[in-house]
Amino acid sequence: MTLTAHPYPNLLAPLDLGFTTLRNRVLMGSMHTGLEDGRDLSKLAAYFGERAAGEVGLIVTGGFAPNIVGWAKPFAGTLATTGAAKRHRVITNAVHAEGGKIAMQILHTGRYAYHPFAVAPSAIQSPISMFKPRALSTNGVERQIRAFVRCAVLAREAGYDGVEIMGSEGYFINQFIARHTNKRNDEWGGSYENRMRLPVEIVRRTREAVGRDFIIVYRLSMIDLVPDGSTWDEVVQLGKAIAKAGATIINTGIGWHEARVPTIATSVPRAAFAWVTQKMKAEFAASGIDVPLVTSNRINTPEVAEQVLADGCADMISMARPLLADAEFVRKARQQRADEINTCIACNQACLDHIFKNKLTSCLVNPRACHETELVYRPTPKKRRFAVVGAGPAGLSTATILAERGHEVHLYEASSEIGGQLNMAKAVPGKEEFHEMLRYFKKRVELTGVHVHLNTTVDAAALKDFDEVVVATGVLPRNPRIPGQDHPMVLSYIDVLRLRKPVGPRVAVVGAGGIGFDIAEFLVQGDHSPTLHLDEWKAEWGVVDPALAAGGVSRAEARVSPPVRQVTLLQRKAGKLGERLGKTTGWIHRSALKMKNVEMIGGVNYERITDAGLLVTFGEKRENATWIEVDNVVLCAGQEPLRELVEPLKAAGKKVHLIGGAFEAGELDAKRAIDQGCRLAASL
Repeated sequence: MTLTAHPYPNLLAPLDLGFTTLRNRVLMGSMHTGLEDGRDLSKLAAYFGERAAGEVGLIVTGGFAPNIVGWAKPFAGTLATTGAAKRHRVITNAVHAEGGKIAMQILHTGRYAYHPFAVAPSAIQSPISMFKPRALSTNGVERQIRAFVRCAVLAREAGYDGVEIMGSEGYFINQFIARHTNKRNDEWGGSYENRMRLPVEIVRRTREAVGRDFIIVYRLSMIDLVPDGSTWDEVVQLGKAIAKAGATIINTGIGWHEARVPTIATSVPRAAFAWVTQKMKAEFAASGIDVPLVTSNRINTPEVAEQVLADGCADMISMARPLLADAEFVRKARQQRADEINTCIACNQACLDHIFKNKLTSCLVNPRACHETELVYRPTPKKRRFAVVGAGPAGLSTATILAERGHEVHLYEASSEIGGQLNMAKAVPGKEEFHEMLRYFKKRVELTGVHVHLNTTVDAAALKDFDEVVVATGVLPRNPRIPGQDHPMVLSYIDVLRLRKPVGPRVAVVGAGGIGFDIAEFLVQGDHSPTLHLDEWKAEWGVVDPALAAGGVSRAEARVSPPVRQVTLLQRKAGKLGERLGKTTGWIHRSALKMKNVEMIGGVNYERITDAGLLVTFGEKRENATWIEVDNVVLCAGQEPLRELVEPLKAAGKKVHLIGGAFEAGELDAKRAIDQGCRLAASL
């Protein structure tokens, strides 16, 4: 038998750290999940155990605080006592049982803390926390250093293979480094040598305390993306000092949490910041430093990861959310099953958005993430016949899991392709990752043996021979009942995104929910997407080489291409448009539309549509009548459930399950649809 050359030779190569070897170049980046909080860490152990079984080279946990003042929030995950270290053993044992290695991240939030005990180098409040921090005394700084060191020693006691010292993203250590947040005049402030003392002392003293045979990863902020951030010379100086102080690996941090540049959202190009790590790699090589460098952000396929390594941008790849999406990512890549990987679409909806709402993390494309002990797909003891009507995300997730469990499943879809509303989402500039979601579902349908019936509309009579029926027929556009909406200039979002009907140069978009924003972005961008052109994307957001501007961001350097159309985005509700968009991504969508001069107007009444355009008034008294002169009006006024099959099926005595948009018509909520589908299929 002839063995073919492996497609990922760099990604799957072992990494020799001297005292230990990592089995490949994949580092599972730190993510806070909510499972870190409290005393019972068994669910966190199950979560990491699955990723270790999936062959990740080195796992890094979500952040654990070294003391109470470093908490992210009250009673957040902390490692400060021997008793706590013993509780962590369940995690390290689970990972080691699968042949994996795991490092615990030490995270001190500083002024980003959501509690009144917050401390920082200076008493300067963060724009993302309601609490003003207390400025540490000189002795207070020493106490924080000792807390980091004690935490690392306890991590070793707990069985961890190493720690990651969080020095980026605008957290405590970063706050000492930047002039922006450090206004001290003692030995911990002022000159850069003083401001960088804190991380160097933490790494040096930690290395002394834990010995040579323990991994210390340092997360270095290589581009702050905030005004008054570190200069490139400062970043290089710190990186070299950290290497000399005893770091085993240096990981790349991108942007502070308060930065107004997107860094991990789906509209960010893949591997958008690998060039920054590549710059540091050249600096290390010139100085003879051989500490491995890890690059990060928006690397979500083995092909992209392999290319980044082949191009010499880094020695390892950090992937966080891609390993939420698929615990078996690395193993599938090694087994040449990359087409089976459930790809992270960088939506943030169930991970970051959940954490910032104080909810448990999960994943839109993989609801089992962080729910491994409760959402289990067991083989069925009795095979039954199921009909699933509708091949959108709800129907697809239900059908494939039912079939995986051993049932006979027939999936009926009225259109010529599976995917439902995903086929519109993939057309929006910046949402190209939805192509990956469709690719994954097509492969899943094939592998699980679902019988797919396209171009097929079914009624209750056609489904009489099935044991149970799942109705996942989706939604219809809501009728906004605007006088004159039958005018030829009026289009629906389906006309624009799916049917690609021609749209004129001046457009009013009625409805400013998720679909309205998607339509507006589609209309101002046309068929061109900056997400697919890194240099253009960087120019739009003012991202520059940090050697040219401190922090690597300059609004003065931003260059935005003109909009393809003049768009006015309208909503009935008064107040900020897009208020219900994702907590961590809504600001990106609003900023992107402002760049393209989209006019956003709230509190309107839609009076009528005529040849003259769209007539609107304002407020309850319907005042200030204004004509918006446009060539087209696009209706995005929400959706209504499409569930006409349900009653006839019930009348015929069938057991019916209603899920997805047919159950509740939200903002094309794929997160809810897939979660419902997975949980239903697991329970039947």
